[in-house]
Amino acid sequence: MDAAALSARSGKYTVSPVGSEKESKFHFDGGDKYYYNGDVNSVASTRSEAFSGYNTLDTPPNYQFYSNTEVHGRSRKARPSLFQLHSILQEDGLAPPLYEEANGIPHGDSSEDEEETEPPVEPTRFGWVQGVMVRCMLNIWGVILYLRLPWITAQAGIGLTWIIILLSSCITGITGLSTSAIATNGKVKGGGTYFLISRSLGPELGGSIGLIFAFANAVAVAMHTVGFAETVQVLMQENGAMMVDRLNDIRIIGVITVTCLLAISLAGMEWESKAQVLFFLVIMVSFASYIVGTIIPATPQKQSKGFFSYKADIFAANFVPGWRGAEGSFFSMFSIFFPSATGILAGANISGDLKDPAVAIPRGTLLAIFWTTMSYLIICVTIGSCVVRDASGNLNDSLAISNSTSCVGLACRYDWDFSECINNRTCTYGIINYYQSMSMVSAFGPLITAGIFGATLSSALACLVSAPKVFQCLCKDNLYPGIGFFGKGYGKNDEPIRGYLLAYIIAVCFILIAELNTIAPIISNFFLCSYALINFSCFHASVTNSPGWRPSFRYYSKWTSLVGAIVSVVIMFLLTWWAALIAIGIILFLLAYVLYKKPNVNWGSSVQASSYNMALSHSVGLNHIEDHIKNYRPQCLVLSGPPSSRPAMVDFVSTFTKNLSLMMCGNVVTGGPSTAATEAACSSSHVTWLNKRQVKSFYRGVVADDLRSGVQMLLQATGLGRIKPNVLVLGFKKNWRKDRPCCLENYIGIIHDAFDLQFGVCILRMKEGLDMSSTMQTHVNPGFEMSIEQGHSNGGLSMVPVSQLTFCAISVTVDTDISDTIPQLRTVFQSRQGKKTIDVYWLSDDGGLTLLLPYLLTRKKRWGRCKVRVFVGGDIQQMDEQKKEMLALLNKFRLGFHEVQVLTDINEKPRPEHVKRFEELLAPYKLSAKHKDEQSDGLLSESCPWTVSDEDLERNKAKSLRQIRLNEILLDYSRDAALIITTMPVGRRGACPSALYMAWLDILSCDLRPPVLLVRGNQENVLTFYCQ
Repeated sequence: MDAAALSARSGKYTVSPVGSEKESKFHFDGGDKYYYNGDVNSVASTRSEAFSGYNTLDTPPNYQFYSNTEVHGRSRKARPSLFQLHSILQEDGLAPPLYEEANGIPHGDSSEDEEETEPPVEPTRFGWVQGVMVRCMLNIWGVILYLRLPWITAQAGIGLTWIIILLSSCITGITGLSTSAIATNGKVKGGGTYFLISRSLGPELGGSIGLIFAFANAVAVAMHTVGFAETVQVLMQENGAMMVDRLNDIRIIGVITVTCLLAISLAGMEWESKAQVLFFLVIMVSFASYIVGTIIPATPQKQSKGFFSYKADIFAANFVPGWRGAEGSFFSMFSIFFPSATGILAGANISGDLKDPAVAIPRGTLLAIFWTTMSYLIICVTIGSCVVRDASGNLNDSLAISNSTSCVGLACRYDWDFSECINNRTCTYGIINYYQSMSMVSAFGPLITAGIFGATLSSALACLVSAPKVFQCLCKDNLYPGIGFFGKGYGKNDEPIRGYLLAYIIAVCFILIAELNTIAPIISNFFLCSYALINFSCFHASVTNSPGWRPSFRYYSKWTSLVGAIVSVVIMFLLTWWAALIAIGIILFLLAYVLYKKPNVNWGSSVQASSYNMALSHSVGLNHIEDHIKNYRPQCLVLSGPPSSRPAMVDFVSTFTKNLSLMMCGNVVTGGPSTAATEAACSSSHVTWLNKRQVKSFYRGVVADDLRSGVQMLLQATGLGRIKPNVLVLGFKKNWRKDRPCCLENYIGIIHDAFDLQFGVCILRMKEGLDMSSTMQTHVNPGFEMSIEQGHSNGGLSMVPVSQLTFCAISVTVDTDISDTIPQLRTVFQSRQGKKTIDVYWLSDDGGLTLLLPYLLTRKKRWGRCKVRVFVGGDIQQMDEQKKEMLALLNKFRLGFHEVQVLTDINEKPRPEHVKRFEELLAPYKLSAKHKDEQSDGLLSESCPWTVSDEDLERNKAKSLRQIRLNEILLDYSRDAALIITTMPVGRRGACPSALYMAWLDILSCDLRPPVLLVRGNQENVLTFYCQ
């Protein structure tokens, strides 16, 4: 039966795996749709024919392919994977992998029996006017607008006050532009300022600023509430009403007020938004009352207090500064006014409750900054054109009554004489003396009081909502311990009720203090920290040139963002230098904690992009620097297979490469190209295991037809520029006599390939072995377990049993889903070695690699107490001279090795029983009589290059005996050493069969309790005693 049947009439095709209906998990039908697990819509190319003109599994672009959210009642589509488009569908009963996943479940894996559920209730969402602009304007306007702006105008003059207002608005405007750019660079979720900074700069800075920003908002609730309570207490006092005393009255009114605000917040965002609209209308009415009051003619009562309607000479007099008192300076006025320009993040803080944050945040925030700036400028110029600086408020000071001839002050032109109070500096009215000047000018004074109430309560309510919203997002990210409890949401809007209660408790605690003069500067500095980091986030994301930085909002500049960040920090110190230091100190402490904990999150931050840029720039820069012996580092390619299968070898190499040089763990997966093989080679579980073990190593997996070709790929292709391996590290092939001869040939061939490519070679042997894969069997993915025959018959990944596997061909048994459960087996190289010895047998000069490795080991704490002993071959007659020569050479190398022993008996004959054991090792590989004819024809050397002839043994007899004798010396001198490092013999290609070479390596390192490292450099110097 054919796999695909083509209908000539319809042009449609059908592909279905052979097997039962139950086993078939996917098929195509004549409708040009791909069915998987019964879900028609899971992967569909519906309308692809209309789109492209052809019948194809390829699908046209679709929004759902890129979205992480699902629509209730509608199955999500997922684009077909490359496997589905490229590979032949096989009868394995396994569903092909899909790229698009949601909540860890492949799309299309749905059940037909799934019960219909009610669609979730749609949460309340706000547009840019009600959700952002109104909220930001209410948070920006405050008591400073009503009670301090006229006074600042009198001190600094209209001209400098405009500069103060415009400078403050420039800072907030730049921050608004940066916020708009970040908010339009992808879909924004709940969390406001914390979400924007953390997803841009990463969890380290984002987490620290999110925590203090949420706390600052909670304390700001108390500040605004106390401001409201103080105003109410003053009104009560003026009318002769008092509950207890001034301080307790403020506490009582404040607690009652914040409780009412909490009730509004708990009622839901709809009620909170309606309350904000009501406050907005009250403030608008108070503004209208003020403007009308400036236009209507002044009454004698208002004239006595300094109000004369619009006059050009009053404007001229108030245009220039009139500094008075200790606070009479530009920066003092700026520090007092600037907090009234903050509050621009109130809309962004409820980003999760906006219909379209990417549109609402830029439009609403920038318009709020514009309209509030205009309101400040208008009030400044109008109050400065209508009211003189000094007035007595006494109706008897009219010139018509006093008939004074020596009148002082601008009011003299309008028939008022305030000379006495001006000269005595006892004036109680005028914009420089009377904070309630706006109420005095207003057409109806109580409306200004209502405006003050609206401004303070709206700001308190906005902060009470912002703090829990920001804190909830922070809690869900689990960056800090013990705060996850407050992240739970309730209702259709996912309201953080626990967060509301926490913010309420914090606010009440500070309200009970009833004196926030020392805390207010810290809060202002926390807000400025947020502004600085938002501006820096925009600058950093722009300067890294990450392809992922594509904000749809284009009206920003990275340099203006940088200026905004710097100016924000400068203003922090101008406001209160000690509060700035406290704020920065707290941020650095929280930053250090997150850096230490290293949370497992990946948000694609600009810090990651910057790290990549820096690494790439430095790597390319190395191309302009020639290699020098002084800068030589052993950069190791470790043929570990899956690193978790050979932890001892990984730990050992990591000991001398950590923070010093490159370490690359290589893994060769044998078999033809397939999805399973690629996933096995490139599984992230290997890197996860290395990171969890705190091993600073790269990982590289390749898929190859056989082991040797895979290692050739690694030897030639791994690395980047000059950061590439120069030493190959592999484990000793302990089962070489039991394994197939072709595997032995591959193993020795890999060593020859490394020498051909000018690599140094190190072979590590331990008595208990290196392969721990048997310990990992409980963590093996059963889906990968198959025999060699099954692997080839199914055309899939060929799995070789461990007993038949060489050092790095364990293709993969670790499942990525359970990588976190792989045990971290402890090895001898993770322990302190104590006062033992590292015995170095430097018998052949390989350039110095044999000496450099023990020196690097002794620089580490685990090996620092070990003494290095260097053994060299020599003659008994010249033993003292040879020892002095070697000590002199070692001293010139400055390695710190001071003990040298000359082996005068190294050239003696080995014991007969050891020679016999060596012969027994080679017995299975020696040529028999019937094979000698084939050898003479040259056929055997091509088909069985591992065989050993009598000529081979005779030609290499001296070298064989030397390895046997050297093993006897190692047993005599180094039984109790912590590590033995010895020169590795080199077998000449074509003259030394692979079995003979393997027997040398085996007999040299056998029966030794300590770990043995066979080392052979590439015969080029890696040590020098010159300084240039």
